[in-house]
Amino acid sequence: MAETKPEDPPRSFSSSPPDPTKKVAFSTTDPADGMVLPCTKKKKMNKYVLACSLVASMNSILSGYDTAVMSGAILYIQDYMKISDTMSEILMGSINIYCLIGATVAGRISDWVGRRRTIFIAAVIFFVGALLMALASNFWVLMAGRFIAGIGVGFAFMIASVYTAEVAPATTRGFFTSFPEIFVNAGVLLGYISNFALAPLPTHINWRLMLGLGALPAVFLGIAILFMPESPRWLVMQGQLGEARKVLEKTSDSSEEAEMRLAEIKETTGIPEHCRDDVIQVPKGRSSGQGVWKELIRPTPVVRRILIASIGIFFFQQASGIDAVVLYSPSIFKKAGIKSRSSLLGATMAVGFSKTIFVLVSTYLVDRFGRRPLLLISTMGMIFSHVLLATGLTIIDHNPDKKLTGVLALCIAMLLTLVAFFSSGLGPIAWVYSSEIIPLRLRAQGLSLGVATNRVISGIIGMTFISLYKAITIGGAFYLFAGITMLSAVFYYFFLPETRGKTLEELETLFEKPKPHEDVDSEHKTANNGVKAAVSS
Repeated sequence: MAETKPEDPPRSFSSSPPDPTKKVAFSTTDPADGMVLPCTKKKKMNKYVLACSLVASMNSILSGYDTAVMSGAILYIQDYMKISDTMSEILMGSINIYCLIGATVAGRISDWVGRRRTIFIAAVIFFVGALLMALASNFWVLMAGRFIAGIGVGFAFMIASVYTAEVAPATTRGFFTSFPEIFVNAGVLLGYISNFALAPLPTHINWRLMLGLGALPAVFLGIAILFMPESPRWLVMQGQLGEARKVLEKTSDSSEEAEMRLAEIKETTGIPEHCRDDVIQVPKGRSSGQGVWKELIRPTPVVRRILIASIGIFFFQQASGIDAVVLYSPSIFKKAGIKSRSSLLGATMAVGFSKTIFVLVSTYLVDRFGRRPLLLISTMGMIFSHVLLATGLTIIDHNPDKKLTGVLALCIAMLLTLVAFFSSGLGPIAWVYSSEIIPLRLRAQGLSLGVATNRVISGIIGMTFISLYKAITIGGAFYLFAGITMLSAVFYYFFLPETRGKTLEELETLFEKPKPHEDVDSEHKTANNGVKAAVSS
């Protein structure tokens, strides 16, 4: 065996570890220090992680379905129960306020009983809520079912992203953690399809079936969860290192990668790296998440910047008005000039297709081009769509007696474009980004703060949109959303650094500097200079 020359010092690498999921192809330059490193070629996707992510994200189908199905069901509930527009607003938007309870409680419960059991609890809650809504005899029973379903939505929004982020390796984490948003959009589409397909049935039956069908995926999820592993990061927090190692070996592409990931998790939880025991004693407070809220309420400067980034992106995601489109597409299309119910529901179904298809764009590109580029492009496209949609709706509003076919086509096109830009960037990346950047010890309860903010803003918009457009016109409402989205673009540029390719344990260091956009720009410049140097040599 060849001897190592003593005079050769160990060479330093960048903070990102070499990607163990890739094969060497040729050499290039490390942007961190100019040294020559191997370029890589990706191996096949880890099918076990894929299966875990798909099952965990089933919760999100239920979230999307329960949120969107009411947009069509409300047309028939109004006829059957004779409720007012105000009661309809409350019924439509309140699910997101109720979701606040689920999101807040789910973080604490997942630290206590584990991510896997929390997903099962969410499925049970969805099942009960769907059945109660389907069997409702009056408005208040329907509201009770909506309340229970809303708690389930809160659980699902929080736990699906946390679980997937903790199971997936760094190289494909963006891809897998975008699954919950894909399934939310699939649930929205299924809600719209059920509206369209069941609308011809008698009024006393159709809306009940629309709402009751949400119980079926919950049954499937409750069975599938039995075959899923627990999060390796949660297992380490419980001192179950042996079980965590077994999960990591299945969710990594090599034993070396599994050991590297385990070492990083142990470091962040304060467990000595040399500890090789399968089970160790962990202080009770640390294993169950005690003391986390105190750290969140009085955060360090780094944690404060992380919370600002996480809560900020969740706030602006909903303040952009996207749930006004999801919940009130039939009303918007009616304002644009479409009259028959079948046409309204058909056009609304097109919104669901647009959301579902374009979220796949983000899934494909998020680990190739990064979070920031997709986020900023998505936001710019949404601003453009908001302005043109608002302009078209204003023209139609000012000419109620004219048939403006071209303007109607513009409104439909811009509504579809709006949800397309949202789903290809801001929609999934808000969940991907927030589940990445929050440190392990704070992740479940910290993410619940962002989810709670997200759902409160969504609930406010859902419960006030009809009143808003009656006060400032439908066009004025979308001009308002355009202005808020412009502010969000500024926030994303200055407060959100790039996270692509970083391990979860490395990401906290990104927020040690106050101007992330400058760090990203300097990284790109250094990388370019390094590649040029390698080529010239």
